[in-house]
Amino acid sequence: MKRRLRHNTLVFSLACLAALAIILVSESAYWQSVDGLDKVNSHRSAQNNIQALVQGIVDAETGTRGYLLTGSPDYLQPYRQALRQVDASMQLIDATYGASSAHALQLEQLHELTRAKLSELALTIRLVDEGRTKATADIVMSGIGKEKMDELRAVGDALVASESGNIDRSRNDVYRTLLLSRFAIMALCAAGLLSLFMYLRQTIALKRQQLEQQRLVQAERDRLEREVGERTAQLVELTQHIQSAREDERQRLARNLHDDLGSMLTSAKLDAARIKSRIATSAPEALDLLAHLVSTLNSGIALGRGIIEDLRPSALGNLGLVPALDILAREYAQQSGVQVHCDLVPVTLAPDAELTVYRLVQEAITNIAKYAQARQVWIRLLADDGMVDVSVRDDGVGFDPQGKRSSAYGLMGMRYRVGALGGSLILVSRPGQGALIRARIPQAVVQQEEPAGT
Repeated sequence: MKRRLRHNTLVFSLACLAALAIILVSESAYWQSVDGLDKVNSHRSAQNNIQALVQGIVDAETGTRGYLLTGSPDYLQPYRQALRQVDASMQLIDATYGASSAHALQLEQLHELTRAKLSELALTIRLVDEGRTKATADIVMSGIGKEKMDELRAVGDALVASESGNIDRSRNDVYRTLLLSRFAIMALCAAGLLSLFMYLRQTIALKRQQLEQQRLVQAERDRLEREVGERTAQLVELTQHIQSAREDERQRLARNLHDDLGSMLTSAKLDAARIKSRIATSAPEALDLLAHLVSTLNSGIALGRGIIEDLRPSALGNLGLVPALDILAREYAQQSGVQVHCDLVPVTLAPDAELTVYRLVQEAITNIAKYAQARQVWIRLLADDGMVDVSVRDDGVGFDPQGKRSSAYGLMGMRYRVGALGGSLILVSRPGQGALIRARIPQAVVQQEEPAGT
């Protein structure tokens, strides 16, 4: 997990660096391209201003010639518009080349030629206005204006050519910047794709490793579940064996108590009766002691019978399950004063299953007497869809089934004992809401013979 986290952090960092590099390259190319295009536009604007200046002087000269030939003031309007155009263009040209030492000489020549040409045109108009047509014709025919215009065009063409070279260089810079940006972005994209490929390969490897770990964990879990199932089955078998051995020992002890101790106490009681008949006349003072002895023997016999019933209820073997449960319920009601409601229906069970049901009810009543503080108890026994359903419910204080109780081991033993018969046991209780113990045991349970030597 830590390795994967470190790997993801490294990949994320590399992706961030690649994205940042692409952004930086893109932004750098963008601003360099913008700067190059701005230079192209600036150089183009300078060309336009130079061409506008030359065209303005041509327009001014055309207006002057028209005015010279016709004498109509209408030709002075284009002349004045051309002067304004020349002045605006010259201001823009000064703003463009004023700080450039490389073009200082050409700029100065342009100013001188422009002033000379405009002065010539102004002089021509003034001579026309004064009526000095002869002087005007001499100026026009001298060719001085054509020479100045040719020089002006030459200077303008040189500046335009210079700007054309600047435009070509700026355009080439833009193309070079875009080409470099293209190669850089392609290289970064290739690096990004390579990083993505490596990341996906590593992710697939990690996924395979994770799946392998999950497979191993699942295999270990399955092995543990099988082992738990085997141990649980062994525990159920051991519980059944212990319970069977316990019941057998109880039966043997009850039989010994009934046969040996019972016969001894009964024989002692008969001997006491014979002694009583003999000493009634010879030693009447011993009759009281003999009577106390007989009473003690009767108490011992009654105690033995009670112990025998606790060890092995004779009513279960002699009368059946329903009468045995009814007797158990009546004895508990008489001893505790709790109202016991019985709903007992005869069912068909093997002897060991009947004993399990009897012990379950007996254990439940014992727990109710110790802890429940109940006022009413309901005992129910019935057959339902091939199953025997036995339940004991009380209205006592209840308890939390998840908590640890001193009676939990008895219930746990009963759960395993019921499970050994193929049944199930549930316990439902809440503090203040009483408790319900319910078991369902198959009717067709056949008692299994124990291996020899158990």
